[in-house]
Amino acid sequence: MVKTMQVFDLAVAWNWEYDADFIALLDASCRSKVLSMLAITSDRLAEVLNALAEKEISCRAFFDRASDVDPQFMPLIQWMHENRIYGINSYDRASLTWDKTKMHSLLVTAGLDVPHTISLPAYFDQPDLPEMDLLILGEQFTLKPAHGSGGVGVVTNATSWDQVVNVRREHASDKYLLQAHIFPKSLDLRPAWFRVIFCTGQIYPCWWNPESHVYAPVTPEEKSNHSLGRLEETVAIISRLSGLDIFSTEIALTLDDHFVVVDYVNDQIDLRLQSTALEGVPDDIVHDISERLVSQLVNRG
Repeated sequence: MVKTMQVFDLAVAWNWEYDADFIALLDASCRSKVLSMLAITSDRLAEVLNALAEKEISCRAFFDRASDVDPQFMPLIQWMHENRIYGINSYDRASLTWDKTKMHSLLVTAGLDVPHTISLPAYFDQPDLPEMDLLILGEQFTLKPAHGSGGVGVVTNATSWDQVVNVRREHASDKYLLQAHIFPKSLDLRPAWFRVIFCTGQIYPCWWNPESHVYAPVTPEEKSNHSLGRLEETVAIISRLSGLDIFSTEIALTLDDHFVVVDYVNDQIDLRLQSTALEGVPDDIVHDISERLVSQLVNRG
């Protein structure tokens, strides 16, 4: 008797406990459209890989929210690539955005404002660099590795070349960016600092306090009163450059009214609900994101 392969409309790899609410919303969105979803966690990974190899299961689309921090998921990524499974933020596209030095150059070429930046090669590639004049960066600046997220390897309020030398040695395999601090103007008694989320053509501009990390959606009135339409224009350009289905970016409006892209492209967005985590994304936005991602699968047919 020939076994029938079970084909899921969407497979999602995830391994962060705080993703549970978002994964549940994705599943509910799938069920509302009569689609099936396979959630792949680390404790099910071996079972799923075996079932894929034995052609017991397959999927039509794949969303990876695990491999960036857990290499044991890489065989799953490889299977999806070899079998040409459609990927939401596919590994091939997403990996092109992970090098901040390359994204910096792309944004500059596209005419977007970015912080004054000095790019340095990895210590392993070029251990001895001549001391540089850092005056263009101001009295204090930020040291940021070209790869990674979550603040790992980042040094804020650096002041000297000696700090640069020490940080390069400590994180010797990665390139580094030295960036001038950006000082936002104040609008309505809050810093004009924004975290903007893009999802399948929809743009969600939010006030985002860089100290408290609390989101607040930009209202239509605020967009009009403060001429914040440039936020959406900037994110639309970044979308075309990255080719991603979903990402976030940080943009600050400076004292001289320039919209400066501070944090270029984050393709693994923290999608905790604001109702359960102070630093989470407003619930309505997370709900809409889950609906849009699933609707995209429906539209693909």
